[in-house]
Amino acid sequence: MKAVAWHGRRDVRVDEVPDPKIEEPTDAIVRITTTALCGSDLHLYEVLGPFIREGMILGHEPMGIVEEVGSAVTNLKPGDRVVMPFQISCGTCFMCDQGLQTQCETTQTREEGRGAMLFGYTRLYGDKDGGQAEYLRVPQAQYTHIKVPEGPPDERFVYLSDVLPTAWQAVEYASVPDGGSVCILGLGPIGDMSARIAMHKGYRVIGVDLVDERLQRVSERGAETVDLREVDDVGEAVRELTDGRGTDAVIDAVGMEAHGSPGAAIAHRMVGLLPDFLGEQVMNKAGIDKLNAVYTAIDVVRRGGTISLSGVYGGMADPLPLLTMFDKQIQFRMGQANVKHWVDELMPLVLDDADPLGVENFHTHAVPLDEAPQAYETFQKKRDGAIKYLFKP
Repeated sequence: MKAVAWHGRRDVRVDEVPDPKIEEPTDAIVRITTTALCGSDLHLYEVLGPFIREGMILGHEPMGIVEEVGSAVTNLKPGDRVVMPFQISCGTCFMCDQGLQTQCETTQTREEGRGAMLFGYTRLYGDKDGGQAEYLRVPQAQYTHIKVPEGPPDERFVYLSDVLPTAWQAVEYASVPDGGSVCILGLGPIGDMSARIAMHKGYRVIGVDLVDERLQRVSERGAETVDLREVDDVGEAVRELTDGRGTDAVIDAVGMEAHGSPGAAIAHRMVGLLPDFLGEQVMNKAGIDKLNAVYTAIDVVRRGGTISLSGVYGGMADPLPLLTMFDKQIQFRMGQANVKHWVDELMPLVLDDADPLGVENFHTHAVPLDEAPQAYETFQKKRDGAIKYLFKP
């Protein structure tokens, strides 16, 4: 089969690889019909090379048709249409019972001290090949699936794998009061969808970015915007819009893709050039995250407000302004989205033919799998209006 494989920093290729096979009774094999390119994939493209083996298949936002199931999978059959959550979870352990599927005790990568296994995301999260391929082996398939009906196009459902639950959790974790306000830092796919969900819930949204197409997309749906290129101080700009107070909540949808920290940007590039054993030490201990977005969130949020971190961070020794955080009485919530926890709330929205969140036209590009290398480059460089790529194997 064809699959998008990692071969080095900024080097992904479409390889011919063996078709996956059932390995455990809880496995399923799914023929992929649509799979997406995520901003988190850019971390693999750019900086997380020390933790990834050459030839690993990337991707964690797939959907398709069940081809085969293991003997222990009794709730799926060949021909079923399914979306795969980006995390692999069992559904029966203590953590899954708490709705914390990202901490699944059955698939935790304990040797790395990390949470649940993820599709296509380095040995830190289980070294499991991902879904940017023609076929995918799904472990714990009795639970790691979302069954969807025939009829509506893939574009209606594929974002249940990651974008929709990540954005929904970001808004839920922000704890915006009824009729309140939220500032969203970063208007890529997660920030854009968070804005749509927040407005759907009746909140005032102020979106912050520096890419014309991203600012335009959320503005057209009713959000206010702040263009980073036009202001010297984001905090002051937001306070001017909120009676000098700041927004009730801030969602950081940027993570370590943040702008504004040239030193950290250089460090990120250096990690990609170091031998793996040295790069691992830098990533795990040196704390090289670009924290500009976090500092901005702390500045922007009103006193007593909440910051919701959905952007991915990778450092272990990052400095935080604890005095300011304590003085402002800020609450933080963060973490990978617990996909299955939110599906029941999201499914009515994606099944609604009125498409209230605009998922059918959310993507900006849909290309064959063969064009994945160019898609990675275009998306990483924010060219051609690229906000969301879908691959059609």
